[in-house]
This record gives sequence, structure tokens and C-alpha cells, in this order.
Amino acid sequence: MRIAVFGAGGPTGRELLTQALDNGHEVTAVTRRPKLVPAREGLVVADADALDARAVDAVVAGQDAVLSALGVPPGKGPVTLYSDTAAHMTAAMERHGVKRLMVVSSSVLDPGWRPSGAFFFNNVLDPYVNRVIARAAHEDMRRMEDVVRAHDLDWTIVRPSGLFDHPGPTPYLLAENSADGVFTARSDLAASMLAQLADDRFVRRAMGVATTRVRPSVPRMIWREIRKNARAGRARKVA
Repeated sequence: MRIAVFGAGGPTGRELLTQALDNGHEVTAVTRRPKLVPAREGLVVADADALDARAVDAVVAGQDAVLSALGVPPGKGPVTLYSDTAAHMTAAMERHGVKRLMVVSSSVLDPGWRPSGAFFFNNVLDPYVNRVIARAAHEDMRRMEDVVRAHDLDWTIVRPSGLFDHPGPTPYLLAENSADGVFTARSDLAASMLAQLADDRFVRRAMGVATTRVRPSVPRMIWREIRKNARAGRARKVA
């Protein structure tokens, strides 16, 4: 299958590329940092900005499916990346007759998402991290979901929980709207998305993905996010 992966330079996008190529798909990696994507058989790297409607249109033409792993770090400023790029992708897909679309959103967008046995997360981390620090990003994810739902495509909105790195897929949990888990390994997120290319259970639905067999180090995750946000802040000042 011919797949376009938007956000291919990010951690989730890189995992999608690796697994898709390992599974024999032909992949177009869409990124503004093409030098960071190693060459592989079956891979085409498109130096393109997902906010450029013409660039998106050129990439989407001839694909069988479009997968978006675009994302932004949490911050105080306004966010429009998710909804703007979704508008470009859906318009291009309708123009070129490409039907299958998957976009990465978040379990936070399900009002009923309350992971079992996670008192500290539900009452401390979630209200502060997800509802305050990442509020702007989640608000734009909601706009993205509205854009996707408004189009006559075979879309799936993919909602992971807190993302972390793990060396390979595990027996992940899937559920409509959101899955009962605090964390999602990027390897499981990628595997679940690629599996849906041959599965119609979640077509025109939101699909929650959670990892239950392994867990990340929460202090390490928080420290990594603090450092990442600090670097992003310095980059914005320089720009």
C-alpha cells in the first residue's frame, strides 16, 4: 500500500515509518527536516510543510492512505497546526480520490476518559498537565477532529494516552473513543494505526489506544517534557 506519513520527523512519525517499511508498504515521509530521515528501500522523503496546501496536495496525489502524526509541544501560545493541516489533507484527499485517513489526537478529548486505578493521574497530573499546560493543543485537536468528521472519507481519529518510547509493539488495548490506560507506547500507537489499514472496525470512529503491559518512568517523562519545552522556548526567542 502507498502511504503518506505527515510528521515523519517526529518520534511517532519515525516509528510509523519504520514499522510501515518493515511491513512492506511504500511510504512517503513528509517532513520539513528531510536530512533527519535515513534512506531506505520503499521510502520517498518529501521536503514539504504540512501548512502549505499546495505541498500537501502534491504529496497526497497517488497515495492509498494518509496518516498524520503531526504534533506540537505544550505551550501557552495559540495552536492551529492540527486543524489547519487537517483542512489541507482532507481537501487534497477529496480532490484526488484518496479515502483512508488516520490522524493522531488524544484520549483527553473523550470527556469520559478516567483510567482505572490511576488516582494520582486523574486528580493531579491530568487536571494540571492536560487541562492547563496542554490546553491550547487539545483545543486545536478538537477542531481537527471536527474538520475530519465533516468530510466523506474513511477516517479514523486515533486517541493515545500519554506517549512514551518502547523498543517494540506490545499486546495493546483498543476501544472506541478512548482506552482504559494512562500511557501509550509509540510502538503500539504505530502498530495499531497500520493494523487499521486492513480493518474497518474504527472507520468513521475515534479509536483509543493504550499500553497495559509496560509502563514508563513518570519522573523521567516529566523531566524530559520540561527540558523539551525549555528548548522550544529558547528556539522561539531566537526566531
